Amino acid sequence: MTMYFKKLTDIPREERFVSGHRLCAGCGAGVIMRHLLKVAGKDAIIVEATGCVEVSTTVYPQTTWTNPWIHVAFENAAAVASGVEAALKMLRKKGLIPPDRKIKIITIGGDGGTFDIGLQALSGMLERGHDVLYVCYDNEAYMNTGIQRSAATPYGAWTTTTPAGTKWRGEWRPKKDLISIALAHNIPYAATANPYYVLDMVNKFKKALEIEGPKVIHTFSPCTPGWRIDPSKSMEVAKLAVQTGVWVNYEVENGEFRVTTPVPKRKPVIEYLKIQGRFKHLLQHPEEIEKIQRMVDEYVEKINSLAGKTVIGPVEGR
Repeated sequence: MTMYFKKLTDIPREERFVSGHRLCAGCGAGVIMRHLLKVAGKDAIIVEATGCVEVSTTVYPQTTWTNPWIHVAFENAAAVASGVEAALKMLRKKGLIPPDRKIKIITIGGDGGTFDIGLQALSGMLERGHDVLYVCYDNEAYMNTGIQRSAATPYGAWTTTTPAGTKWRGEWRPKKDLISIALAHNIPYAATANPYYVLDMVNKFKKALEIEGPKVIHTFSPCTPGWRIDPSKSMEVAKLAVQTGVWVNYEVENGEFRVTTPVPKRKPVIEYLKIQGRFKHLLQHPEEIEKIQRMVDEYVEKINSLAGKTVIGPVEGR
């Protein structure tokens, strides 16, 4: 992929996602938002759905956002961003915005507001071709309302609505394939990113913001209370997700599929599972760990088969 930032010191130093928010210690979403705004700069309008980031960064009368920022309901962030983009086009047409001034529009939603409640609005935005970057911070459950499962909850994970007991063993359904749904709309750019791999993430933000048309970036976002991990371990968990193959960093640009963080030798998936309390019920059942390992192996094999090819079809599917 194109490297806009070759080292960490190349990333802009200006802080536009400022201190004082109420996000949990170790929250992956805070790292994601901070770097997203560093890349976006001042000429960016943020449209955000209800969720952890929204409620934790805008406690009245204070805000963490220094950019223009709009809060909308859980389900319609992409629809509102579509309206903002259409309004900017009209203002430019009327000469009220200089033609050479690029104003970027970024939509932010959690997995609940993206995979589930907001999927219809996202689909409409992508189908209509609005010049908007949609960023999903995926903490794999409805963390803001009590750790209920979402369509992004991985197989085997404990949530309050997929408890671990004698009959239920956590989530029994595989994670929804968000990127393939986005690619089915024939969009110019879609990618996954992980906050531990900061350079990969910020370069994808930069690239997406320079591409005209709808873009989707699906980001891995560790949640310390929901995943039952020590706050100091959140980035270790993020790193292990990639090292075990549970999460793969890749991008699809104009249909061309590229893995952007190669892992020559994967670690066993147990290394990722064992440091999270949401999977502790699996540790006494090796057959369930083996099943998850097989699922991850199949996923990575599929990813490897797509590398360097032109794709519009299933990618995540684990």
